[in-house]
Amino acid sequence: MPGAPESHTGWTFITNHARVLATIAEGSTVRIRDIAARCRLTERAVQRIIADLEQDGYLSHTREGRANTYRIETDKVLRHPAEAGLSVASLLTLLVQDETDRGRDRVKAP
Repeated sequence: MPGAPESHTGWTFITNHARVLATIAEGSTVRIRDIAARCRLTERAVQRIIADLEQDGYLSHTREGRANTYRIETDKVLRHPAEAGLSVASLLTLLVQDETDRGRDRVKAP
């Protein structure tokens, strides 16, 4: 079982809410533990972020046995006035890569 995620200091371009949403977009049945590891957050922080996203209607989930299946409301518009009119889908197209593209990005030709 992995330990606490590495901490990060300073600012970043992408919020933790966007990171969590993008991780869920890559796999609707992803576990909170795996989201936390991928986003380098605690499981509790991921739970709070998911609660925020659900409360504002960006995300919902259904319980299937011991697992959750998440549903992202891709037509919902982003919250900040600077992104007025942009949908969640447009954000996710920037953040979510196909796994083959992700692997290709890691291996750069000399």
